[in-house]
Amino acid sequence: MTVQVDARGLSCPQPVILAVEAVQKGEFPIEVLVDTVTSRENVSRMARSKGLKIEIEDLGGEFKLTLSK
Repeated sequence: MTVQVDARGLSCPQPVILAVEAVQKGEFPIEVLVDTVTSRENVSRMARSKGLKIEIEDLGGEFKLTLSK
């Protein structure tokens, strides 16, 4: 089952904090929804630092980042 984190409308560092909390639970894949390039980049950086695979989908002004092991 996919875990979804909706971080749209939140400013950094909140999207990263929510994504980290989801990663710590260890249930993958995790979809993180964000609505700014800054949040996309910061969540991506965090995921890479933890050795996770990341797929980024542009949803036309919003982004869906899928994190997996």
